[in-house]
Amino acid sequence: MSVTPPRRRRRLVLRVVATVIVLGVVLWFFVSSLMSNWERVQEIEFSPGLATVAGIVLWVAAVPLSGWLWASTLRAMKPSLTISTRDAIATHCLSWVLKYIPGQVGSFANKVVWASRRGISKALVSLSFVYENVMLQLVSIVPAVVILLFAVGGEFFLENPATLLLPLLALVPLVLVAVGPVFRPATTWLARKVLRREIDQDSFLSSGSTLALLVGYVLPRVLNGAGFVLIALDVTDVPLHAALPLAAAYVLAGAIGILAIFVPSGLGVREAVIVLIASQFIPLADAIVLSLLARLYATIADAFVAALYFALRPPQRDAVASTT
Repeated sequence: MSVTPPRRRRRLVLRVVATVIVLGVVLWFFVSSLMSNWERVQEIEFSPGLATVAGIVLWVAAVPLSGWLWASTLRAMKPSLTISTRDAIATHCLSWVLKYIPGQVGSFANKVVWASRRGISKALVSLSFVYENVMLQLVSIVPAVVILLFAVGGEFFLENPATLLLPLLALVPLVLVAVGPVFRPATTWLARKVLRREIDQDSFLSSGSTLALLVGYVLPRVLNGAGFVLIALDVTDVPLHAALPLAAAYVLAGAIGILAIFVPSGLGVREAVIVLIASQFIPLADAIVLSLLARLYATIADAFVAALYFALRPPQRDAVASTT
C-alpha cells in the first residue's frame, strides 16, 4: 500500500512534464512562425462564409457516421447483439466530446459505462474501442502519407522526420492488430490482467469484416478533409492541385494529435502539423491563420455534436441490448 502513492505521483509528474514539453515545443514553433510573419497575418482578412458553414456541417456529420460504424463493429463482433443504432450514435457523440480528456480516457470510460448499463460485457466494448481507433488511425495515416508523399515528395519528410516518424511508429501496433495470431493472445491476456474478464474468441473480427469496416471508416475522414478544404477557401486562395494534399494534411494532423496522448485533443500538436504541411501549398501566414481557425471551428462543431447527443439520446427503456 505504501508503494502505490509514490508510483502514482511519478506517473502524474511524468505526464505533466511530457505535456509541458510538447506544448512548449509547439508554442515555440507557433510564436517564431507568427512573429516572422506578423505583418502578413495582420493583412489577412477572413470571415466565415458559406464554405465555412458547409465545412463545419461536414465535420459534425462525420461524428454520427463514425458512431454508426462503431455500432456496426459491435454487431460484426457479436451478431446476436441487439443494440439501438440511435443509442450507439448518441453514446459515440458523447465520447467524441469527452476526447478533451487526455489519452482518450473519457471516451473509453463513457463507452464502458454505456455497455455496463445495457448488459454488454466490458471486454467486448473494450475490444470494439480498440478496433474503432485502430481502423480510424489506419485509414487516416496510410492514405494521407501516400497522398503527401506524391504531393510534397520524400525530401519533405526527411527534413521533418517527426511528421512521418510518429505515424510510422503507430503503424507497428496497427499492423499487429491486423495479425490475428499476435493480436488475439495479446488482447486476451490484457483483458484478463486489466479487466479481469475473458474475451470470447468468436468476438474477434474476421478478415472480411475488418476489410469492409476499414472501407467504411474512410468515409468520416473524407468528410473531415473536405470540411477543412472548404474552410480554407474562406481564408486563402486554394489552388486546385492543393485541395487533396490539404485534406490529407488535416487528416494526418488529426491522427498525430490523437497519438499525442498527453495533450487534450492534440491541442497545439495538430495545429503545428497543419502549418508545417499546409505552408507547402499556401503562404505560411495563411497556414497559421487557417490552423487556428480550424481549431476554433472544430470546437464549434464539437458543441453541435454535444447538442446532437442530447437530441439523439433515447430514454433508458428504449436502449435495448442483450446480455453477453
